[in-house]
Parts: sequence; C-alpha cells; structure tokens
Amino acid sequence: MNIQTLKGFRDFKGDVARKRDYVKNTLKSVFEKYGFEPLETPVLEYEELLNGKYGEEGDKLMYRFEDNGGRKVAMRYDQTVPTARYVAQYASVLSNPFKRYQMQNVYRADNTQKGRYREFLQCDIDTIGVNSTLSDAEIIAAVADGYKALGFKEIKILLNDRSIFEGLSPISIAIIDKLKKIGEDGVVEELVARNECKTVEEAKNLLQSILDAKMPERLNDVFSKLSEMKIDSNILEYSPTLARGLDYYTGLIFEVEIPQYTVGSVCGGGRYDNLIGMFAGKQIPAVGCAFGFDRTVEAMEELNLFPSELNNSSSKVLVTIFNRELETRSLEISYQLRNKKIPTELWLDPDSKMEKQLKYADSQKIPYVVIIGPEEAEKNIYTLKNLNDRTQEQLPIDELIAKLQQ
Repeated sequence: MNIQTLKGFRDFKGDVARKRDYVKNTLKSVFEKYGFEPLETPVLEYEELLNGKYGEEGDKLMYRFEDNGGRKVAMRYDQTVPTARYVAQYASVLSNPFKRYQMQNVYRADNTQKGRYREFLQCDIDTIGVNSTLSDAEIIAAVADGYKALGFKEIKILLNDRSIFEGLSPISIAIIDKLKKIGEDGVVEELVARNECKTVEEAKNLLQSILDAKMPERLNDVFSKLSEMKIDSNILEYSPTLARGLDYYTGLIFEVEIPQYTVGSVCGGGRYDNLIGMFAGKQIPAVGCAFGFDRTVEAMEELNLFPSELNNSSSKVLVTIFNRELETRSLEISYQLRNKKIPTELWLDPDSKMEKQLKYADSQKIPYVVIIGPEEAEKNIYTLKNLNDRTQEQLPIDELIAKLQQ
C-alpha cells in the first residue's frame, strides 16, 4: 500500500485544524452579522448540471466519473453552481432575497503549487433575487469586514464590470485577464497567436481601449454605496482589465489582494444573473463571492495574525493519576472541571510515572496540570502546576476551578 495522501489532498493536525476553525468561525460571525444563513450541498452532482458552467479550463479540471448505477456524476467544482441548482429546485419555498453562506470543500484536478490544491475549502456568500447595486456593495462590504476581523491591516479590492468586455470573445477576455501575470507584451503576443487579433497593432489598440475604459455607471454607483457604508476608499480600486475566468459572470466582478502575500488573489466574485436561469427557466439575479480559504490561512501565517493560544492544545488542564489507589480522586476532579466547562484531559494509564505524564502535557502544550498525591488527598486540596512559568500552588476545589476559569 502507498501510505500517503493523494497529491493535492491534505491532513490537518491539531494546531492547524484549530487555526482553520478560527478562520471559519470568524468569517461565520461576519456573514451572520450581515444576515446570511448557512447552506450545505452534496459533494456529488449530476455531471450535466456542472458541465459547461465554468469555461474551457473548468471543464478540464472537473472530477467526473460514472457511479455504480451508471449515472454520470461530478464532484463539486465550486459552490455557486450547486447553489444555483438548489435555488431552482426549491424556488417555491425560498425567501426573496435568499442570502446564504457556505463553507465546504471543492475539488479540482489542478496542478498543485503553493496556495493551490485539489481539495480545498471555500467560504461563499451570495445574495439571490435582487438586482441592485446595494446588494453588490453589501457583498463587498462583508468581504472587507471579514478580512478586517481576521486581522489584516492592508487589503486591496479590485473591481470591474463585465460590460467593459462587451463584444469580445471569451478567449480575448481570458487573455486580457492575464495582464498582471504576463504583462502588456505577453497579452499582445497571445492575442495575435490565438488569432484574436490579426496584427500586433490591432492587439495593442484593443488592450489600450480596455485600459482607458471609463468606469461603467453601475460600478460607479457601487463605489458610492460602499462609501455610504463607511468602507475605506483606499482599499478599493477600479481595474478595467480584471475579467475573472468563470463564464457565468454578467456584471460586477472583483478580487481581493493582500500586498504582502504574493501568491495571488485571496477572494473573488461578482454578479451572475443568468446562471440560475439555466436551471430555473427564468432569470434570477444573483451576486456573491468565494473566499480563497487556504490562501487566506497561508497569508495569516506569513503575517503572524493567528492568536498565539491556537498553538496550544484545546485542553486547558491535564488531570494526572498519581497511582491506582488515587485514580478515583482524579476521575472526580475531571468530572467537576468538565462540568464547569473547563477543557480537561484525563491521563488514561494509571501505571505511568508522573514524569511521563508531565512530559506529555508539555509536549501537547497543555498549560496546566493537576496532581492529586497522598498529601493532597489527605488535606482535600489539589496541586496546580503551571507549565508555562513552571510554578505551582496548592488550592481547594473552589479556588482551583476559579483559577482555571480565568
């Protein structure tokens, strides 16, 4: 057997999992503050529901197969298309607007590199049923608040509108979207190489026309709404060459960059008024975004934004067992501490030496240890050892609980 994870798939140990939970819980609190409700959808969808919704690259990277019943199925490539299916399926009972957030894994058979995996978590928010610049602005405001809540001091939100590219082919749009990666010369060369322009001069003129494009009126109104929402204008930037690769966008598009994190954008989204109509048979306006969860976590690691206590064990105290005769006393205090909602780990091998138990607590970064030896049992007190500063004190039960609750 090959005892390892598949390429692009990962395991997460305790401290890493705690940091990921911290990001999820922080974003969840922001989403709910804006009135978004949780939604979960299946990993598998019928292939025909997902195929053709993401453009040429997306169709290539989708995990698809035939199940045991001969059905053609595909794994969730993002959360937007499954949400569109959900809205179409339950349209008769959903509120209007329907505001949802979703935090689940998605799957893409991509080339793995820093910040890019084949299984990764996305955090989405969407507002469905409203075609207003206010709904566009609220999504962006929630994104800005989300990154502020995570501790980022500097972010840049790049905004554009797909109307800028009216009349251009999807291939031309995708090439122009690469401007930051390959530069103006690279864009011009690729436009000619892929027969999107007949000459270099024509390609240069096309690119320049996009660079000089005036901000669309609707996008200008989004900027105004964001100002009224007290979103710092310094983090907002009009970017006329921003296209985003997914074919379903119809209006507003945006991406979030962190200046100190150079791997790529950490969040992106926009308006997709036609996608749900593919399933519902009528146009249903929608706007939303996906947080690049793993990139956000990596950026937080690089900028030291995680609270230091997340590196510690989830247990606040280890209750040791001095010997088999005193095992019952250890069980009793463990129950009392847990009953007071103090995260408590009980040592499980009564024949272990105390030295081994203390080393374990130290290695797991459990800050406190409770010891009940013969002297403590006789006096009905407990020794509380602080492994951070290597001090200890003897306390009655009430004081012990109060100390650990601080």
